[in-house]
Amino acid sequence: MGFYDRVVFPRMMHWMLGRGDVTEYRKWIVPMAAGRVLEVGVGSGLNLPLYGEVVSEVVGIEPHETLNRMAGQRVSSARVPVTLVKGSAEDLPFDDASFDCAVMTWTLCSIPDGRGALDEIRRVLKPGGQLLYIEHGKAPDAGVARWQKRITPVWKRCAGGCHLDRPINGMIRDQGFTLMDTESGYLGGPRLLSYYSWGRASR
Repeated sequence: MGFYDRVVFPRMMHWMLGRGDVTEYRKWIVPMAAGRVLEVGVGSGLNLPLYGEVVSEVVGIEPHETLNRMAGQRVSSARVPVTLVKGSAEDLPFDDASFDCAVMTWTLCSIPDGRGALDEIRRVLKPGGQLLYIEHGKAPDAGVARWQKRITPVWKRCAGGCHLDRPINGMIRDQGFTLMDTESGYLGGPRLLSYYSWGRASR
């Protein structure tokens, strides 16, 4: 891993995803979590202070070593017990049906095998367990979507593998989840980057 990926990228992501407007979006999703929670792509730990007392434990998994260390510095800001694990969403090191809830925020776009990760998340959720998410992805406007597809190969190289053109709700539904209370729309900023899908899905 080069200097950019090891040092510059994680700090850039922490700054971009820690802005006030982004934090407001997090506040829509994270406080709905309850029980034993798996946070997929915990990143630098920006969600940790937002979990409420109905959460018994948060287990955060993250493959990036620097982001894991940054998240460790935020564990003390959480109101609930937190365990951090270095690992991949495509091969979760947890038992079947061992979590009540999973949380993903700005994560599915950058997992190399997004559908494989969703299969793993579904495996470790209990029957009826919920996936809570907010993700950016493929826009419904044909012109925007074409540009997202064109730009994604270059964008991935400088943005930690992020895909601009993944159909988030469709992927979640196709991997066996039942969509609940989901919404999509442009949330401000460049249209190539700002088409979001968010809400809840049930195992």
